Amino acid sequence: MLNPKLIEHLFAAASIQRWNDYPQMVELVELDKQAHKFIIAYFMANIEENVNKVHLIEAAIFEFLRRVVVTDIRPDVFRQALQQKEKEINQWVISQLSDSIEDIQNGEFLKRFEEYLENPDMYKKERFILKAASYLSTKWEFSIVYQTSQFLSGIDEVKEAVEDEIEDYYELVSVRKIALNKKISKIIDLSGRLRFQKRWAQTPRVPQTSVLGHMLIVAILGYFYSLKVKACDKRIENNFYCALFHDLPEALTRDIISPVKYSVSGLDDIICEYEIKVMDDKIFPYIPTKFLKEFKYLLGLYDGKKDEFADKIISNGKIKIVKNVNEYNEDKYSPIDGLALKNCDRLSAFIEATLSISHGVKSKELINGKEYILKALKEKSQNGDVNFYNLAKNIEKFVGS
Repeated sequence: MLNPKLIEHLFAAASIQRWNDYPQMVELVELDKQAHKFIIAYFMANIEENVNKVHLIEAAIFEFLRRVVVTDIRPDVFRQALQQKEKEINQWVISQLSDSIEDIQNGEFLKRFEEYLENPDMYKKERFILKAASYLSTKWEFSIVYQTSQFLSGIDEVKEAVEDEIEDYYELVSVRKIALNKKISKIIDLSGRLRFQKRWAQTPRVPQTSVLGHMLIVAILGYFYSLKVKACDKRIENNFYCALFHDLPEALTRDIISPVKYSVSGLDDIICEYEIKVMDDKIFPYIPTKFLKEFKYLLGLYDGKKDEFADKIISNGKIKIVKNVNEYNEDKYSPIDGLALKNCDRLSAFIEATLSISHGVKSKELINGKEYILKALKEKSQNGDVNFYNLAKNIEKFVGS
């Protein structure tokens, strides 16, 4: 499904600092910025008309991969460089990534990536939405930076430039709604706060990742899984966004590690009940009615219960749990590979622990957690043609921990 080298590229974004020439009250990294951008783009796409969400997802992944490769270039300098050396920069990006992605879809993913970089009209509307979403996530970040940088000369000029850029995207209804601080902006703010919640918070770890960044990694793993099983477009879309939002309630409840959540009898049920309540009170009132039903489905709500990691479809307007999603691989069923996404979630956690141990930053919690996750992957590893346990072992071997 994935080359371990690609995993290394994805997690490299957790070590790429942003705004590192300004004092910060919290560390701002590229992975979190990208995750926030993906979330903002989802809400924008649902407000706008005629947006292809599969194209939006793929374009965002292409942009993310390119940004990881050119990480040493400041965003403003990068934009300037693209105007004069775009072809050369894109060729460099492909040369750095090709051996990591050439096997995906028998090379078709790489071909689309190359075409995307060469053809500015490919996914044109989706590109513009992503550009606006990137600006909005940057603006959200800058509001943090500004609090600790007001004593610096020139900071107000930066502030003015950031605020003025919004006019470039006013043709989008979604941007105007967010700018006017409408309901949807509250969800964008809530999502952004997940960057402050760190994964494995009880132990030192390198690179340290946030709940927000983790959500994006799981979503990208879910996307590549979907390509591997030849999922229909709606299934690709659902799998990605189900994974992207799977920890959203933790913005209100905080992270509870799996060994605690599932080892204390009845605790998981209590947590789920509370999550449903807080989502009803603090999230759903701010989601536009137009796509509220779809959003609840992605979050795993059905029949008064919550299980984002169940294999499910929609048939005759009702949500149904199924044993084999592949039997419903058509857009009309709106399928979700919940069990596979749970393994993507486990795999992401396994990689988080494995990378830290490989860097020499390890603890009893990380070592035990890694073994706990690996055992779960071994017991429930197979989803279609994808064996998550074997993938985890390959990543472990590549990382060398």
